Amino acid sequence: MAASVSRTCASQLRFKSFTFVQVSKNIQRRLSTPISMRIFSGIQPTGVPHIGNYLGAIKQWKDLQEQHRHVMYSIVDLHSIALPQDPKQLKTSILTMTAILLACGIDPERSILFQQSAVKEHAELAWVLGCKITLARLNSFTQWKAKVGSDKKKACAGLFTYPVLQSADILLYKSTHVPVGDDQKQHLEMAQEVARIFNNNYGEFFPIPKPIFGNVTKVKSLRDPMIKMSKSDDQVLSRIELLDTQDQIVKKFKKAVTDFTSEVTFDPQSRPGVSNIVMIHSAVGGKTVEDICNEVKGLETAEYKLVVAEAVNAFIEPIRYKVSSLLQDKEYLQNVLKTGADKAREIAEKNYNDVKQLVGFI
Repeated sequence: MAASVSRTCASQLRFKSFTFVQVSKNIQRRLSTPISMRIFSGIQPTGVPHIGNYLGAIKQWKDLQEQHRHVMYSIVDLHSIALPQDPKQLKTSILTMTAILLACGIDPERSILFQQSAVKEHAELAWVLGCKITLARLNSFTQWKAKVGSDKKKACAGLFTYPVLQSADILLYKSTHVPVGDDQKQHLEMAQEVARIFNNNYGEFFPIPKPIFGNVTKVKSLRDPMIKMSKSDDQVLSRIELLDTQDQIVKKFKKAVTDFTSEVTFDPQSRPGVSNIVMIHSAVGGKTVEDICNEVKGLETAEYKLVVAEAVNAFIEPIRYKVSSLLQDKEYLQNVLKTGADKAREIAEKNYNDVKQLVGFI
Protein backbone atom coordinates (compact mmCIF):
# COMPACT_ATOMS: atom_id res chain seq x y z
CA MET A 1 0.00 0.00 0.00
CA ALA A 2 2.78 2.41 1.03
CA ALA A 3 4.74 1.55 -2.12
CA SER A 4 1.62 2.19 -4.24
CA VAL A 5 1.08 5.60 -2.60
CA SER A 6 4.76 6.40 -3.07
CA ARG A 7 4.60 5.53 -6.77
CA THR A 8 1.42 7.63 -7.15
CA CYS A 9 3.04 10.66 -5.43
CA ALA A 10 6.16 10.28 -7.56
CA SER A 11 4.00 10.13 -10.66
CA GLN A 12 2.15 13.29 -9.60
CA LEU A 13 5.42 15.08 -8.93
CA ARG A 14 6.74 14.07 -12.35
CA PHE A 15 3.47 15.24 -13.93
CA LYS A 16 3.63 18.60 -12.14
CA SER A 17 7.27 19.01 -13.12
CA PHE A 18 6.49 18.10 -16.70
CA THR A 19 3.55 20.52 -16.78
CA PHE A 20 5.63 23.42 -15.44
CA VAL A 21 8.45 22.74 -17.89
CA GLN A 22 6.01 22.32 -20.74
CA VAL A 23 4.27 25.62 -19.87
CA SER A 24 7.60 27.44 -19.83
CA LYS A 25 8.57 25.89 -23.16
CA ASN A 26 5.23 26.89 -24.68
CA ILE A 27 5.73 30.49 -23.59
CA GLN A 28 9.31 30.53 -24.82
CA ARG A 29 8.21 29.02 -28.14
CA ARG A 30 5.86 31.93 -28.67
CA LEU A 31 8.68 34.29 -27.79
CA SER A 32 10.89 32.78 -30.43
CA THR A 33 8.55 34.25 -33.06
CA PRO A 34 9.70 37.80 -33.93
CA ILE A 35 7.48 40.39 -32.26
CA SER A 36 5.86 42.88 -34.60
CA MET A 37 6.55 46.54 -33.98
CA ARG A 38 3.87 47.65 -31.54
CA ILE A 39 3.52 51.29 -30.49
CA PHE A 40 1.78 52.35 -27.29
CA SER A 41 1.03 55.76 -25.82
CA GLY A 42 -1.50 57.23 -23.42
CA ILE A 43 -3.08 60.53 -22.47
CA GLN A 44 -4.94 61.54 -19.33
CA PRO A 45 -8.58 62.56 -19.84
CA THR A 46 -8.40 65.41 -17.33
CA GLY A 47 -8.02 68.88 -18.77
CA VAL A 48 -8.52 69.92 -22.38
CA PRO A 49 -5.49 69.28 -24.64
CA HIS A 50 -3.74 72.45 -25.75
CA ILE A 51 -1.91 73.37 -28.92
CA GLY A 52 1.32 72.06 -27.40
CA ASN A 53 -0.27 68.65 -26.76
CA TYR A 54 -1.40 68.53 -30.37
CA LEU A 55 1.91 69.57 -31.92
CA GLY A 56 4.02 67.58 -29.46
CA ALA A 57 2.04 64.33 -29.22
CA ILE A 58 -1.34 63.99 -30.95
CA LYS A 59 -0.02 64.97 -34.39
CA GLN A 60 2.73 62.38 -33.96
CA TRP A 61 0.11 59.79 -32.98
CA LYS A 62 -1.79 60.56 -36.17
CA ASP A 63 1.36 60.15 -38.28
CA LEU A 64 2.35 56.90 -36.57
CA GLN A 65 -1.00 55.25 -37.26
CA GLU A 66 -0.48 56.00 -40.95
CA GLN A 67 2.98 54.40 -40.92
CA HIS A 68 2.54 51.31 -38.72
CA ARG A 69 0.05 48.47 -38.35
CA HIS A 70 0.07 47.88 -34.59
CA VAL A 71 -0.62 51.15 -32.80
CA MET A 72 -2.42 51.55 -29.46
CA TYR A 73 -3.59 54.75 -27.78
CA SER A 74 -5.12 54.71 -24.31
CA ILE A 75 -7.12 57.26 -22.35
CA VAL A 76 -5.44 56.59 -19.02
CA ASP A 77 -8.17 57.26 -16.50
CA LEU A 78 -6.56 55.08 -13.82
CA HIS A 79 -3.68 57.55 -13.72
CA SER A 80 -6.09 60.46 -13.35
CA ILE A 81 -7.39 59.44 -9.93
CA ALA A 82 -3.90 59.69 -8.42
CA LEU A 83 -5.12 63.24 -7.84
CA PRO A 84 -8.65 64.06 -6.56
CA GLN A 85 -11.30 63.98 -9.32
CA ASP A 86 -14.99 64.71 -9.42
CA PRO A 87 -16.56 61.43 -10.68
CA LYS A 88 -19.16 63.12 -12.89
CA GLN A 89 -16.57 65.41 -14.41
CA LEU A 90 -14.20 62.50 -15.02
CA LYS A 91 -16.88 60.60 -16.95
CA THR A 92 -17.51 63.67 -19.08
CA SER A 93 -13.78 64.25 -19.58
CA ILE A 94 -13.25 60.71 -20.87
CA LEU A 95 -15.82 61.17 -23.63
CA THR A 96 -14.58 64.68 -24.40
CA MET A 97 -11.02 63.42 -24.76
CA THR A 98 -12.25 60.66 -27.05
CA ALA A 99 -14.00 63.23 -29.23
CA ILE A 100 -10.91 65.45 -29.32
CA LEU A 101 -8.62 62.61 -30.37
CA LEU A 102 -11.02 61.56 -33.12
CA ALA A 103 -11.39 65.17 -34.27
CA CYS A 104 -7.61 65.49 -34.43
CA GLY A 105 -7.38 62.54 -36.79
CA ILE A 106 -6.94 59.47 -34.58
CA ASP A 107 -8.64 56.72 -36.59
CA PRO A 108 -10.05 53.73 -34.64
CA GLU A 109 -9.79 51.69 -37.85
CA ARG A 110 -6.03 52.28 -38.03
CA SER A 111 -5.24 52.21 -34.33
CA ILE A 112 -6.68 50.78 -31.12
CA LEU A 113 -8.18 53.61 -29.07
CA PHE A 114 -9.43 52.49 -25.66
CA GLN A 115 -10.10 53.40 -22.03
CA GLN A 116 -7.41 52.11 -19.68
CA SER A 117 -9.72 51.08 -16.81
CA ALA A 118 -11.77 48.89 -19.17
CA VAL A 119 -8.83 46.46 -19.33
CA LYS A 120 -8.29 45.11 -15.81
CA GLU A 121 -4.92 43.59 -16.67
CA HIS A 122 -3.31 47.05 -16.47
CA ALA A 123 -3.84 47.13 -12.71
CA GLU A 124 -3.04 43.44 -12.27
CA LEU A 125 0.28 43.64 -14.10
CA ALA A 126 1.12 46.83 -12.20
CA TRP A 127 0.97 44.83 -8.96
CA VAL A 128 3.32 42.16 -10.32
CA LEU A 129 5.79 44.76 -11.58
CA GLY A 130 5.50 46.79 -8.38
CA CYS A 131 6.80 43.78 -6.48
CA LYS A 132 10.02 44.03 -8.51
CA ILE A 133 10.79 47.72 -7.90
CA THR A 134 12.31 49.17 -4.73
CA LEU A 135 10.93 52.15 -2.80
CA ALA A 136 14.26 53.92 -3.28
CA ARG A 137 13.91 53.67 -7.06
CA LEU A 138 10.39 55.11 -7.03
CA ASN A 139 11.44 57.87 -4.67
CA SER A 140 14.00 59.04 -7.22
CA PHE A 141 11.37 60.17 -9.73
CA THR A 142 11.44 63.91 -10.29
CA GLN A 143 7.71 64.11 -11.13
CA TRP A 144 6.84 62.48 -7.79
CA LYS A 145 8.87 65.10 -5.97
CA ALA A 146 7.39 67.93 -8.04
CA LYS A 147 3.76 66.88 -7.56
CA VAL A 148 4.07 66.09 -3.87
CA GLY A 149 6.05 69.17 -2.90
CA SER A 150 7.11 69.46 0.71
CA ASP A 151 4.17 67.60 2.26
CA LYS A 152 4.56 63.91 1.41
CA LYS A 153 2.14 62.87 4.14
CA LYS A 154 -0.83 64.06 2.12
CA ALA A 155 0.17 62.29 -1.11
CA CYS A 156 -1.57 59.03 -1.97
CA ALA A 157 0.25 55.77 -2.64
CA GLY A 158 -1.09 55.81 -6.20
CA LEU A 159 0.87 58.96 -6.96
CA PHE A 160 4.02 57.28 -5.67
CA THR A 161 3.50 54.10 -7.72
CA TYR A 162 2.33 56.00 -10.80
CA PRO A 163 5.49 55.06 -12.79
CA VAL A 164 4.86 51.35 -12.15
CA LEU A 165 1.39 51.60 -13.68
CA GLN A 166 2.91 53.44 -16.65
CA SER A 167 5.34 50.57 -17.09
CA ALA A 168 2.46 48.10 -16.94
CA ASP A 169 0.58 50.09 -19.60
CA ILE A 170 3.51 49.71 -21.97
CA LEU A 171 4.62 46.16 -21.18
CA LEU A 172 1.14 44.63 -21.01
CA TYR A 173 0.98 44.75 -24.80
CA LYS A 174 4.65 43.86 -25.29
CA SER A 175 5.07 47.28 -26.83
CA THR A 176 8.32 47.72 -28.70
CA HIS A 177 8.19 51.50 -29.15
CA VAL A 178 6.79 54.45 -27.21
CA PRO A 179 6.57 58.05 -28.46
CA VAL A 180 8.01 60.25 -25.71
CA GLY A 181 9.08 63.81 -25.01
CA ASP A 182 12.18 64.85 -23.12
CA ASP A 183 10.23 65.08 -19.86
CA GLN A 184 8.94 61.51 -20.21
CA LYS A 185 12.24 59.74 -20.76
CA GLN A 186 12.51 58.82 -17.08
CA HIS A 187 9.21 56.93 -17.21
CA LEU A 188 10.26 54.95 -20.27
CA GLU A 189 13.54 54.16 -18.56
CA MET A 190 11.50 52.68 -15.69
CA ALA A 191 9.59 50.46 -18.15
CA GLN A 192 12.88 49.32 -19.67
CA GLU A 193 14.34 48.65 -16.23
CA VAL A 194 11.39 46.65 -14.92
CA ALA A 195 11.24 44.65 -18.17
CA ARG A 196 14.89 43.66 -17.70
CA ILE A 197 14.30 42.71 -14.07
CA PHE A 198 11.30 40.56 -15.01
CA ASN A 199 13.21 38.91 -17.86
CA ASN A 200 16.17 38.19 -15.60
CA ASN A 201 13.86 36.49 -13.11
CA TYR A 202 11.64 34.51 -15.47
CA GLY A 203 13.32 34.37 -18.87
CA GLU A 204 13.09 36.64 -21.90
CA PHE A 205 9.46 37.68 -22.08
CA PHE A 206 9.02 41.44 -22.44
CA PRO A 207 10.62 43.37 -25.31
CA ILE A 208 12.71 46.31 -24.09
CA PRO A 209 10.64 49.26 -25.37
CA LYS A 210 12.47 51.90 -27.37
CA PRO A 211 11.64 55.63 -27.53
CA ILE A 212 10.26 57.42 -30.56
CA PHE A 213 11.27 61.05 -30.29
CA GLY A 214 10.35 62.39 -33.71
CA ASN A 215 10.50 65.99 -34.84
CA VAL A 216 8.01 67.61 -32.50
CA THR A 217 7.35 71.25 -31.73
CA LYS A 218 8.11 72.16 -28.12
CA VAL A 219 5.55 74.79 -27.20
CA LYS A 220 6.17 77.00 -24.18
CA SER A 221 3.74 78.73 -21.83
CA LEU A 222 2.33 82.02 -23.11
CA ARG A 223 2.74 83.48 -19.61
CA ASP A 224 6.20 82.09 -18.86
CA PRO A 225 8.15 81.11 -21.99
CA MET A 226 10.82 79.44 -19.86
CA ILE A 227 8.51 76.50 -19.06
CA LYS A 228 6.45 74.25 -21.31
CA MET A 229 2.75 74.78 -21.95
CA SER A 230 0.78 72.57 -19.55
CA LYS A 231 -2.81 71.41 -19.05
CA SER A 232 -2.32 71.61 -15.29
CA ASP A 233 -1.03 75.19 -15.19
CA ASP A 234 -3.19 77.30 -12.89
CA GLN A 235 -2.96 80.21 -15.34
CA VAL A 236 -5.58 79.62 -18.03
CA LEU A 237 -3.95 82.36 -20.11
CA SER A 238 -0.79 80.26 -20.36
CA ARG A 239 -2.19 77.85 -22.96
CA ILE A 240 -4.28 77.69 -26.12
CA GLU A 241 -6.77 74.87 -25.61
CA LEU A 242 -8.14 73.00 -28.61
CA LEU A 243 -11.70 73.95 -27.57
CA ASP A 244 -11.00 77.65 -26.98
CA THR A 245 -13.30 80.10 -28.75
CA GLN A 246 -11.98 82.64 -31.24
CA ASP A 247 -12.26 85.43 -28.69
CA GLN A 248 -10.42 83.40 -26.04
CA ILE A 249 -7.55 82.71 -28.43
CA VAL A 250 -7.23 86.37 -29.38
CA LYS A 251 -7.25 87.38 -25.71
CA LYS A 252 -4.58 84.83 -24.79
CA PHE A 253 -2.21 85.94 -27.53
CA LYS A 254 -2.72 89.59 -26.62
CA LYS A 255 -1.72 88.72 -23.05
CA ALA A 256 1.23 86.56 -24.12
CA VAL A 257 4.51 87.58 -22.46
CA THR A 258 7.10 88.90 -24.91
CA ASP A 259 9.62 91.72 -24.29
CA PHE A 260 10.18 95.42 -24.93
CA THR A 261 11.53 95.05 -28.49
CA SER A 262 8.85 95.73 -31.07
CA GLU A 263 10.47 93.94 -34.03
CA VAL A 264 9.57 90.29 -34.66
CA THR A 265 12.65 88.05 -34.65
CA PHE A 266 13.38 84.43 -33.81
CA ASP A 267 15.97 84.06 -31.07
CA PRO A 268 14.91 81.51 -28.42
CA GLN A 269 17.82 82.33 -26.12
CA SER A 270 17.47 86.08 -25.84
CA ARG A 271 13.80 86.46 -26.92
CA PRO A 272 11.99 83.31 -25.70
CA GLY A 273 8.50 84.86 -25.61
CA VAL A 274 8.43 86.18 -29.17
CA SER A 275 10.26 83.09 -30.46
CA ASN A 276 7.64 80.83 -28.88
CA ILE A 277 4.87 82.68 -30.71
CA VAL A 278 6.81 82.52 -33.99
CA MET A 279 7.29 78.78 -33.50
CA ILE A 280 3.57 78.24 -32.92
CA HIS A 281 2.83 80.28 -36.05
CA SER A 282 5.34 78.18 -38.00
CA ALA A 283 3.81 74.90 -36.81
CA VAL A 284 0.18 75.76 -37.60
CA GLY A 285 1.03 77.56 -40.84
CA GLY A 286 3.46 75.04 -42.28
CA LYS A 287 6.16 77.65 -42.90
CA THR A 288 9.69 77.99 -41.61
CA VAL A 289 10.42 80.52 -38.88
CA GLU A 290 12.71 82.34 -41.32
CA ASP A 291 9.92 82.74 -43.87
CA ILE A 292 7.53 83.99 -41.21
CA CYS A 293 9.98 86.58 -39.87
CA ASN A 294 10.55 87.85 -43.41
CA GLU A 295 6.81 88.03 -44.10
CA VAL A 296 6.00 90.07 -40.99
CA LYS A 297 8.84 92.58 -41.26
CA GLY A 298 7.54 96.00 -40.30
CA LEU A 299 4.94 94.66 -37.89
CA GLU A 300 5.28 95.42 -34.21
CA THR A 301 4.99 92.56 -31.73
CA ALA A 302 1.51 93.62 -30.60
CA GLU A 303 0.27 93.56 -34.20
CA TYR A 304 2.00 90.27 -34.88
CA LYS A 305 0.22 88.61 -31.95
CA LEU A 306 -3.10 89.23 -33.71
CA VAL A 307 -1.74 87.70 -36.92
CA VAL A 308 -0.75 84.54 -35.01
CA ALA A 309 -4.12 84.46 -33.23
CA GLU A 310 -5.86 84.49 -36.60
CA ALA A 311 -3.65 81.65 -37.92
CA VAL A 312 -4.22 79.54 -34.79
CA ASN A 313 -7.96 80.16 -34.95
CA ALA A 314 -8.03 78.97 -38.57
CA PHE A 315 -6.09 75.87 -37.51
CA ILE A 316 -8.25 75.01 -34.50
CA GLU A 317 -11.67 75.84 -35.94
CA PRO A 318 -12.15 72.48 -37.81
CA ILE A 319 -11.12 70.54 -34.69
CA ARG A 320 -13.43 72.56 -32.46
CA TYR A 321 -16.35 72.08 -34.88
CA LYS A 322 -15.83 68.33 -35.18
CA VAL A 323 -15.55 67.88 -31.41
CA SER A 324 -18.85 69.70 -30.96
CA SER A 325 -20.46 67.42 -33.53
CA LEU A 326 -19.04 64.23 -32.01
CA LEU A 327 -20.18 65.15 -28.51
CA GLN A 328 -23.76 65.17 -29.81
CA ASP A 329 -23.47 61.39 -30.27
CA LYS A 330 -22.17 60.01 -26.98
CA GLU A 331 -23.30 56.50 -27.90
CA TYR A 332 -20.90 56.54 -30.85
CA LEU A 333 -18.04 57.66 -28.62
CA GLN A 334 -18.84 54.93 -26.09
CA ASN A 335 -18.90 52.34 -28.88
CA VAL A 336 -15.49 53.50 -30.12
CA LEU A 337 -14.06 52.99 -26.64
CA LYS A 338 -15.81 49.64 -26.19
CA THR A 339 -14.57 48.31 -29.53
CA GLY A 340 -11.06 49.49 -28.72
CA ALA A 341 -11.20 47.92 -25.25
CA ASP A 342 -12.31 44.59 -26.72
CA LYS A 343 -9.33 44.60 -29.08
CA ALA A 344 -6.92 45.67 -26.34
CA ARG A 345 -8.31 43.08 -23.90
CA GLU A 346 -7.70 40.27 -26.37
CA ILE A 347 -3.98 41.10 -26.40
CA ALA A 348 -3.80 41.89 -22.69
CA GLU A 349 -5.46 38.67 -21.53
CA LYS A 350 -3.10 36.47 -23.51
CA ASN A 351 0.01 38.29 -22.35
CA TYR A 352 -1.06 38.49 -18.72
CA ASN A 353 -1.99 34.80 -18.65
CA ASP A 354 1.58 34.09 -19.71
CA VAL A 355 2.83 36.37 -16.92
CA LYS A 356 0.71 34.47 -14.38
CA GLN A 357 2.17 31.18 -15.51
CA LEU A 358 5.71 32.52 -15.34
CA VAL A 359 5.40 33.93 -11.83
CA GLY A 360 3.58 30.83 -10.57
CA PHE A 361 -0.02 32.05 -10.17
CA ILE A 362 -1.45 29.22 -12.30
